[in-house]
Parts: sequence; C-alpha cells; structure tokens
Amino acid sequence: MRAFTMAMVVALTATVASAEVTSGPQVGDKVGAFTVTKVTGNPDDGVADGKTLCYRCKMGQRPVVMVFARSADEKLAKFLKKLEEEIEEHSESKLTAFVNMIGTDEESMKKAAAEFVSKHGIKRVAFVVPTQAKDGPENFNIAQDADLTVICYREGEVKANHAFAAGGLSDEKIDAIVHASCEMAE
Repeated sequence: MRAFTMAMVVALTATVASAEVTSGPQVGDKVGAFTVTKVTGNPDDGVADGKTLCYRCKMGQRPVVMVFARSADEKLAKFLKKLEEEIEEHSESKLTAFVNMIGTDEESMKKAAAEFVSKHGIKRVAFVVPTQAKDGPENFNIAQDADLTVICYREGEVKANHAFAAGGLSDEKIDAIVHASCEMAE
C-alpha cells in the first residue's frame, strides 16, 4: 500500500509540475516598455546584435509574440519553428516575435541563446536579454515557477497569455499558442 501511495504522490507531483501557471501580463493588460540587449536572430528587424533598446517599443503596434524563457529546449525549438512559419505566412500583417532569455547569469544566457539559434536555424525570431535579467521586467510579474511565458499582444494590449512550469509545453499547447498568434495577425 505504501509503494502505491508513493507512486501516486510522484505522479501527482509530475502532473502539477507540468501544469500551466499564472505569469506575466494577462489578457486585456497593456504591455509596458522595458530595455533589452539583442543577442541574435531576426537579422531583418533593423536591430544590430549587441544593441540595447526597448524592443517592445521598436515593434510598435504590430502583432507580437513575446516569450520569456528560463531554458531553451527541443519543445521551445519546435514551438519557434511553427511560429516562424506563421510569421512568414502573415508577413502582410507584420507578425513578429522575440524571446527574452531570463535567469541569473547574463553572459551564459547570451551564449546559450546564440548556440540555440544557430543549432535550430531560427531566422525570424529575435533573442534578447532584458536589463532585469533574473525574472524579466519587475512590473511584468513573470512567475519564478514559470519556465516559459508566452504573451501575444497587438497595439500594446495582451490578447493571449500562456505560461508553463518546466516540462509543461506539449504539442497541443504549442498548437494553441500558434493559433492565438494567427488570430491576432488576421
């Protein structure tokens, strides 16, 4: 009986760990300005690698998929590849995206981002590191237990928000996020 109970606890813990969490600006909120340093990606955005700026401001009123990631894994790569297809398909609406790498070691994050982009051939999504690198901009309330926070906004207003604990990004959730970005671009 005790072995069965321990197995149930482990299974329940794994289920809770992969569940969505509340993180970042929510639907209807305005996305404020914040400063980042562009690391790599999207050479057509007019921003040189190494430049410090308000990327959110640079994107203006466009439909934007803004990601805050504590790690870059194969699921993130799969999501970004699908998102890049949509960016290409919705070029007339100027759909764009950028990934904010967050964590405690800024130099390691920059190096990991450059390696990730190169390894996965990411071409249409910029990777940046926010000035407030540990948890992103303070007023954005990026949850510490959120490994990935995806905010879809247009004209500065949040249209969709998806946030996941480590391991919580599934194929179904990738499709839901991509669908939300497409709706915003149409």
